[in-house]
Amino acid sequence: MFEPASFLFGLNEETGVATITLNRPDRLNALTFEVYDELRRSFAELHDDGSVRAIVITGSGRAFCSGGDVEDIIGALLERDFRGLLEFTRMTCDLVLSIRRCRKPVIGALNGTVAGAGAVIATACDMRVAAESAKIAYLFTRVGLSGADMGAAWMLPRIVGLAKASELLMTGEFISAQEAHRIGLYNLVVPDGEAQEAATELADKLALGPSFALEITKDALNREASMDFVSALEAEAQIQAALMVHPDFREAYDAFTEKRNPDFL
Repeated sequence: MFEPASFLFGLNEETGVATITLNRPDRLNALTFEVYDELRRSFAELHDDGSVRAIVITGSGRAFCSGGDVEDIIGALLERDFRGLLEFTRMTCDLVLSIRRCRKPVIGALNGTVAGAGAVIATACDMRVAAESAKIAYLFTRVGLSGADMGAAWMLPRIVGLAKASELLMTGEFISAQEAHRIGLYNLVVPDGEAQEAATELADKLALGPSFALEITKDALNREASMDFVSALEAEAQIQAALMVHPDFREAYDAFTEKRNPDFL
């Protein structure tokens, strides 16, 4: 499959868990124009890859991702006109959209510092498993940019609430992994060196589950954010009725009555 030097791709064919590892440890896995583009294309490919049932994204070295590379991106952006800048910002938003639209569960294994665009990529994941050293900051206002970047102002309040999201996006200050866990931004915090293993265990569990039901659940979480309550109830009623004729529903029942683990599609 794809394997640019800037990140590595691996697939456990037995479990169906794919792992993307940002691989610029000397730059704290800072993003370049090429990495942004390759990542958005990669998640689009994984969306349609039937051999993949869950995805883990992590970083090599002592950081998950420190955001855009100051030398390779920010310096170059200062030379662009508005049209060129808009082309870049739309590409970064497309990366987040490709993660959110990917029908597979995406788990962030945050092995260290999570900053700037790296923080938004982590936020776009369905779940986040973090090392104790994985402090996080949405740094944009600290460089004179809006804290509302790459969808952060849409996603973050839905995870931590408006007041806390306002604080994080306006101050741009780091919070510890423990604080991120307390406010619900991190699902789990583990000792340093164990984030990828813990995230992979969670991905393995999801990969054994009913892939279509998980896809529909992720889609509902995305869609219902813009629905009123009555519309959301009707959408869920129709979705659930449709899933009741899917083979996985019968398989769950048969497995229960036969006292065995289900073998979902």
